[in-house]
Amino acid sequence: MQGRGAARLEHRLDGPEGAPVVVLSNSLGTTYEMWDAQLPVLARGFRVLRYNGRGHGGSEVPDGPYAIEDLGRDVVHLLDSLGIREFSFCGLSLGGMVGMWVASEIPERVQRLALCCTAAKLGPPEMWDERAQTARESGVRALTGAVIERWYTPALRERDPESVRRTAEMLDNTPSEGYAGCCEAIRDMDLTDRLGRIAAPTLLVAGFDDPATPPATLEEIHAALPDSTLAVIAEAAHLANIEQPEAFNEALLTHLRPLLQGSD
Repeated sequence: MQGRGAARLEHRLDGPEGAPVVVLSNSLGTTYEMWDAQLPVLARGFRVLRYNGRGHGGSEVPDGPYAIEDLGRDVVHLLDSLGIREFSFCGLSLGGMVGMWVASEIPERVQRLALCCTAAKLGPPEMWDERAQTARESGVRALTGAVIERWYTPALRERDPESVRRTAEMLDNTPSEGYAGCCEAIRDMDLTDRLGRIAAPTLLVAGFDDPATPPATLEEIHAALPDSTLAVIAEAAHLANIEQPEAFNEALLTHLRPLLQGSD
């Protein structure tokens, strides 16, 4: 694991060239299509970089286990290869964990940070070992049903079966080794000592009904970051950006809007 090079990441850029860059980072088992409800509003004023983390979508799938450092260095390498020096970063769940690592590793380059439905440490380790083993032995499809139940409220699952179907399809198609390797990265992750190195103004977003990373988990990060605000989104579980896109977009745009002051 140590000393390996950066993985090749599938990615795409949208929005006007020369505009402030916003990086969107996905949850475990999803692809950058999870941001479809955010892209139209963000791309009006921002250059939006979406990518699939190692082991996901069309990105490279190295053998696991992975570390959060691996996932973070992959993103930094991608940004460097695209000639992007300064950027804002919005990550959800695993994407938020990557965001904490990046923002603490290169704080001088991160303009604004949004950490959504995430945690600086997320146990128990045995759960992540079990998920990794199941993914390798039976495929991610064996986990999809239980994951969906934690990611969306019953109300969303009833009123929006298309979002559920699309999310399930992303999970089902995630490479087993990629999913397992990222499970092991989360298992071994503890970013609490890094929070004090984050300098960017930070938005924290929690889903009120999120069983995976409940509001109390985001409140812990909020307490460690003096320059942070916390938004709790009602009637939303783990994928708050999909379940309540209007409330999520409003919070994110309010946080990012200062970057547009003085721009064309």
